[in-house]
Amino acid sequence: MLPVKSVLLFILAALFEIGGAWLVWQGVREHRGLLWVGAGVIALGLYGFVATLQPNADFGRILAAYGGVFVAGSLAWGMVMDGYRPDRLDIVGALICLVGVAVIMYAPRGA
Repeated sequence: MLPVKSVLLFILAALFEIGGAWLVWQGVREHRGLLWVGAGVIALGLYGFVATLQPNADFGRILAAYGGVFVAGSLAWGMVMDGYRPDRLDIVGALICLVGVAVIMYAPRGA
């Protein structure tokens, strides 16, 4: 069974990190201004904090697994916020990443 708390924390971390990066992008590349950039910087800081709340204490494992969440979440964010339409290979790649997350975080391990 997938630990619900861990999955929810990964989703929250992705919202902060991807959202923060998107806000910085909007502020700089789309010339929306320093308030957007500042909001993005705050969101990115919150991402770093949320990552520390994971039940597992292994930094490397958490960040490695989160990388897969980031890949899939970035594609989803682009779809919702920018109208990006991933192709078949984008989707396959994201699914492979999510399988990697499941293996790294939730596969049974011997003692």
